[in-house]
Amino acid sequence: MRRPRIGLQCRFLMAMGLTLAVVAAVLAGLWWQMRLNDAAILALGRQSLHETSMEAIRGHGHELSRLAGERLVNPLYYFDLHGVGQVLDTIRRQPDVAYVRVVDGQGRLIHDGSSNFATYGEPVAGTAEGIAITAAGSVGQTGAEPADRPQAGGSQPDMLVFSQPITLGDEQLGTVVVGLSLANALAREQTAVALLEGKLADAAHEHLLAQFGLLGLLILVGLGLLLAVGRGLVWPIRRLSDAARLVEQGRYESVALNTRRTDEIGDLMRAFVHMSQSIAEQERQMREMAYSDSLTQLPNRLAFRESLEQRMKARRQNGGELALLFLDLDDFKQVNDTLGHDAGDALLVEFSERLATRVPEVAGSSALVARFGGDEFVVLIEGSELEAKAGELASALVGLLAEPFEIAGRRVVLGTSIGITLCPRDADTVGAMLKHVDIAMYQAKHAGKNAHRFFSAGMDRQVEQRVRLEQDLRGAWQRGEMSLVYQPIYRIADRAMIGVEALLRWSHPELGILLPSVFVPLAEQSGIIEALGARVLHRACVDARAWRGRDGTPLKLAINVSSRQLRDGLLVDQVGAALHESGLEPDRLHLELTETAVLADEEQASIVLSRLRSRGIEVWLDDFGTGFSGLSHLRRVPVDGLKIDRSFIADVLTDPDDLSLAAAIVAMAHARGMGVVAEGIESAEQFEVLRKLGCNSAQGYWLDPPMSAERLSERLANRPSLSVIGR
Repeated sequence: MRRPRIGLQCRFLMAMGLTLAVVAAVLAGLWWQMRLNDAAILALGRQSLHETSMEAIRGHGHELSRLAGERLVNPLYYFDLHGVGQVLDTIRRQPDVAYVRVVDGQGRLIHDGSSNFATYGEPVAGTAEGIAITAAGSVGQTGAEPADRPQAGGSQPDMLVFSQPITLGDEQLGTVVVGLSLANALAREQTAVALLEGKLADAAHEHLLAQFGLLGLLILVGLGLLLAVGRGLVWPIRRLSDAARLVEQGRYESVALNTRRTDEIGDLMRAFVHMSQSIAEQERQMREMAYSDSLTQLPNRLAFRESLEQRMKARRQNGGELALLFLDLDDFKQVNDTLGHDAGDALLVEFSERLATRVPEVAGSSALVARFGGDEFVVLIEGSELEAKAGELASALVGLLAEPFEIAGRRVVLGTSIGITLCPRDADTVGAMLKHVDIAMYQAKHAGKNAHRFFSAGMDRQVEQRVRLEQDLRGAWQRGEMSLVYQPIYRIADRAMIGVEALLRWSHPELGILLPSVFVPLAEQSGIIEALGARVLHRACVDARAWRGRDGTPLKLAINVSSRQLRDGLLVDQVGAALHESGLEPDRLHLELTETAVLADEEQASIVLSRLRSRGIEVWLDDFGTGFSGLSHLRRVPVDGLKIDRSFIADVLTDPDDLSLAAAIVAMAHARGMGVVAEGIESAEQFEVLRKLGCNSAQGYWLDPPMSAERLSERLANRPSLSVIGR
């Protein structure tokens, strides 16, 4: 049988009805008793008597001061001190008058009502009557009256002081001050209060027992009500409060409440239990969101950093080593640029799955894999003698990326640069480990990518030098530290100078002359190359405008362009502006780009290069043969010529493979209608071999070293016999 439900509101109303009934009876008794309460009645009587007495004294004082002011007009006007004294003597004889005085407009005493006074002319400022004089009209003040005369600063509650200005027309002749003693009035009050106390004492005794009885009854009822409310309401609320603290601490499993109650408290407890369970679930979900990467579901940067801190703390207590690997995918941006960001995300997901599977196989189940963001991943392993294991794991991860990815119907092959740092060998703090592993990763990139590097102390110094060099590089052109030199390019058939290649040099104030191989990669990584390339393009076009060969034919100008200039979309406009401002003919300009820069994004490169060639500008591939993509890509990229890399020319006399490759490049270029330039000619024998292979043009120190624009202009003006070239 279901028990009837008595709601909390019903219980509360029942308790309140009982409480109100008891309280009504108690209040009625207290009201009746309060009428007979000695202290209240006595205080009320004393107050009433005092107020009545004081009101009478004030009325008397105001009237006396007013009458004195009227009667003192004539004597004071004629300065009749005897008449003033008679008036004051009459007032002094009145009941309760302690003293009476007359002062002039400056507050100096004129008469004090005595027959022989010696204080004439003394100021009364600061005394009780002086304070009263400063008030407008008749104002009562407390004051003091010593035996002979009032003293300043002796204010007591047994005296009232009244002042009244003495005026004749609009002129004030002085002020009369009357001091009334309260002694008689206070004595009468005490007598009346004593009589009242006697009468109230008898009544208080009769009602004492009744008051105690009512008080005891009220206490008993209050205790009963307190117990009932405590058991039914307060104690459950305390349980809820304790449960709330457990929820606040995250101890959801410790929340235990009595949910069998059928009233509103039971409903509240059940709702609280459901709420704590919901909060626990939401916190679990939020923690997953805050500590896991939304794309790959791997731990994110925050989760990894906390885990690293915990493991470093455990290592300090228990010993052991930690190894941190930082992976950055090489050229991942090309995937986003060519296939789209969705394809890039798909590649990251597949790579993270490979990573999460492969790492435990090599480093054990305790290894932690996380995504730092973008195309950056980290791996943390622990144990002993980790240097060899970390190197083995890094090699395995490099091989992991060598396996092609099937993304958006395309086979994608990427590399990864991995930095490695060890704890405690390299660092013993989280910040230092993250800094060192980042440095090591960048060293792996600088070493050619798709490799791993362990951190060393020298790397830190190299990074500092790199940062300093980058800071110096900014503004180097504006400071006049950079200049252009030009290396002549000769036609092999008749050894005639047909063009020059513009080369940038940096005269560093501390490091001396720096070659492009030192600072150009830094400029490309930092983005400085974009502004620097535009300045080089403009300066070289201005310099080359007037240069002519020995037969008067204008010389061609070759300028190297970086991959960043090709990607940013501004190259076409920059070239157009340089040609327009310098007056150089478009067909005299050759732009040279490395094979890897062009093939990194064939679609973008094809669009930009087609626009340049449509204006009559030639495009050449520099360092041809060093790229990884092969010759087939030349079908899709519009170029006018190739420059054979100096690495093949250096061994063309001794290495049959290099000789075969050089011959193949020349033959392939001629078959496609392209010109060929050989770089790095250092001997007559190399020059002769290339002539026999049919190479069109050549440049190198054997022919001519790079020289300044002024030196080249002088050389062209003198036009030496080219038969001496090749000495």
